[in-house]
Amino acid sequence: MGPLKGIRILDLTSVVMGPFTTTILGDLGADIIKLESLGGDIVRGIGPSRNGSMGGLFLHANRSKRSIAVDLKSPEGLEVALKLAASVDVVFYNVRPKAMARLGLSYEAVRERKQDIVYVGAYGFGQDGPYGDDPAYDDLIQGLVAIPSLVMGAGGGEPRYIPVNIADRLVGLYAGNAILAGLLHRNATGEGQKIDIPMFETMATVVLGDHLGGRSFVPPLDRGGYRRLLSNTRAPFRTADGHLCMLLYTEKHRRDFAGLLDTLGDSSAAELAETIRRGSPIEVVNEGMARVLPIMSTQKWLDLMLHSDIPHTTMHTIDTLVDDPHLQAVDFFVEEEHPSEGTITTMKVPSDWSGSKPEPMRPAPLLGEHSREVLQEAEYDAAAIEDLVRRGIVGAQGEVELRQARLG
Repeated sequence: MGPLKGIRILDLTSVVMGPFTTTILGDLGADIIKLESLGGDIVRGIGPSRNGSMGGLFLHANRSKRSIAVDLKSPEGLEVALKLAASVDVVFYNVRPKAMARLGLSYEAVRERKQDIVYVGAYGFGQDGPYGDDPAYDDLIQGLVAIPSLVMGAGGGEPRYIPVNIADRLVGLYAGNAILAGLLHRNATGEGQKIDIPMFETMATVVLGDHLGGRSFVPPLDRGGYRRLLSNTRAPFRTADGHLCMLLYTEKHRRDFAGLLDTLGDSSAAELAETIRRGSPIEVVNEGMARVLPIMSTQKWLDLMLHSDIPHTTMHTIDTLVDDPHLQAVDFFVEEEHPSEGTITTMKVPSDWSGSKPEPMRPAPLLGEHSREVLQEAEYDAAAIEDLVRRGIVGAQGEVELRQARLG
């Protein structure tokens, strides 16, 4: 009963970016029809899995959806996709537009079946530039928008990718906003449209929003870059037994922390307090912090700053994050019974609503689990459905696996 109840989306996406988008929209109440190839989304096989096709990454990026498996390279499979497109509000894909055209699912082809379709593509590059036909993966986009060089910093060392699919997920959020805006426009005007969301340009906006700096002016005032973010000293500080994340962002934070250092009776702490009071550059202050924080444990530093407003927190690992007391208190993690996978841990929708509360519609589907159901809604009769399944145009193995799991 979420706020998007009644909205239907044909999800032709795979891997992370597109599925992440449609999971959010599905949690908000939209009916997401995930159309997969007969081999399924390749992410099904990534990571540990009880049956080899329902790994954790897939489970979390594909809940609140129904799955139909179709051979889109066959004329009958293409017709299935076009019939489904005619029954939905949004068609969403994440391959290059030329690939959609080769499949027979271009905007023009879909619009012939449904005039007011909101047709949204999220893929690598704007089609007017020289990269238009290039493949795009999270690592490649991170490299193109300078993230590895920013992580490397001015002090040298080896460039590194951020160990999160950051481009996929940020562009996925942007795509979700674009889909909702396209629906609002259609509802206000009765007109559908084609919306293109290139990953490179979107992530360049994200990175340069912080780092364009003096290059925002003509002529440039500097070479760009946000000094605080680029400092090699911007990192968690080592303590006697771990690490502490801490930020002296305002003058008040600096004064308050200097006052706390005075209470420790330690000469190195007193020296850092004077460095802070002199208004030394952030790099100098951070270098002093790196020398001083190892004199005490993380917990002692947390206790010292308990009643201050100095921004600080412990540094989690994955092991400690899943046990975080705040996440436990807000019931962030939810154990549920998946119909084929048994007990799984998932995460709640990370927002609170006073009405029309979003929540997962259903667990992540087996491949082709809903093929027959979706085809019935597209007005295929029983004989036609069985013929498509028998001939291998449509896959429904997920139905069989689910039935076996329930019997077993």
